[in-house]
Amino acid sequence: MSYYRQQNRSRLTVGQDGNSLVMLIAINLVAFVLLAFIKVIYYFTYGKEGVPIYHDQVLDWVALPADFSTFISRPWTLITHFIVHDSVWHIIANMLWMWCFGYIFQDLAGNRKLIPVFIYGALAGAVAFMLSYNLLPPLREHLSEASAIGASAGVMAIAIAATALAPNYRIFPMINGGIPLWVLTMLFAIIDLATIPYNNPGGHIAHLAGAGTGFLLIVVLRKGYDWSLWMNNLYDWANNLANPDKPKKGKELKTQLFYKSNVQPFKKRSNVTQQRIDDILDKINQKGYQSLSEEEKEILKRASQEDLM
Repeated sequence: MSYYRQQNRSRLTVGQDGNSLVMLIAINLVAFVLLAFIKVIYYFTYGKEGVPIYHDQVLDWVALPADFSTFISRPWTLITHFIVHDSVWHIIANMLWMWCFGYIFQDLAGNRKLIPVFIYGALAGAVAFMLSYNLLPPLREHLSEASAIGASAGVMAIAIAATALAPNYRIFPMINGGIPLWVLTMLFAIIDLATIPYNNPGGHIAHLAGAGTGFLLIVVLRKGYDWSLWMNNLYDWANNLANPDKPKKGKELKTQLFYKSNVQPFKKRSNVTQQRIDDILDKINQKGYQSLSEEEKEILKRASQEDLM
C-alpha cells in the first residue's frame, strides 16, 4: 500500500474516504440531533416553559444575532449559526438540496472545493444578514430580536457554483431528455427574491448573498485564482499535526519511508541471449578478454553457468 493511501486511511472520515459532502451533511445532522436532545431535556425539566428557556439559554448562544453589539460578545456564532437548525423541516430541506447540488458540484469541481464554497457562502450570508438589519429601515425596528440559523446561504452558494460551472447539466433525464440545471436554480433564486417582503427578509437577503458568492468563486477560479486553496492547506496542516504517518520536517519522503536499508533495493542484470554471447565472443577474438566491460564479463560468466556456451 502506498504512503498516500495509508495517510488517507489513518484519518477519521465519514463514509467514503475524503467525501466532503457526506462529512458536511453529517456535521449538520449531528449538531441538529444534539440540540434537539438538549431541547427535550429542557422540556421535561421545565414543562411548556422549557422551549422558551432553551431558546434563551442555548439556541441564542449559537445563532447569529443581527445586532452588532450582541455579536461582539458572541463572535463564535459567525461559525456555529450555519450548522444549527431548529426545525425538522428546515434541516431536511437544506440537507436534501445540499445533497442534490453538492453531488453535482463535487462531480464537476472535485472533492476539495465543496466545503470552502459552502463556508464562503455562509459567511457572506451572515455579513449580508447583519448589514441588512442595521442599514435597511424596514428591518431596523426588529434588530434586537433578529437572529439567523441554518445552512441555506452555504447551500445556495453551492447551487449557484454548480450551475455556473455547468449550466446545461441535465437533471431528471427521463423528462424530455432532462431539465437544464440553470432552469431549476433560476427558479429557486426568483422564488427567494420574490418572498423577501413576506417572510424572513433578512434570511432571504443572506441566501442571495450566498448565491452571489458562489458565482464569484467560479468567476475567479476560471481566471486562475483558487480561493479554496488556503482553506485546504490550513485543513491539511491541522489534520497532520497528530498524524504519525506524516514525514518529519526537513526529511525527504523517500529517505524517511523507503530508503533506510543498506542493501540496494535491486541489482541491474542484463538479459543473456545467444546473440549477446556471440557478440562478446567476437569481441574477445578481435580485441582480447581484457577489452570486455564488467557487464560483458558478468554475462559471459552467467552464460557458462547456465550452459549457454
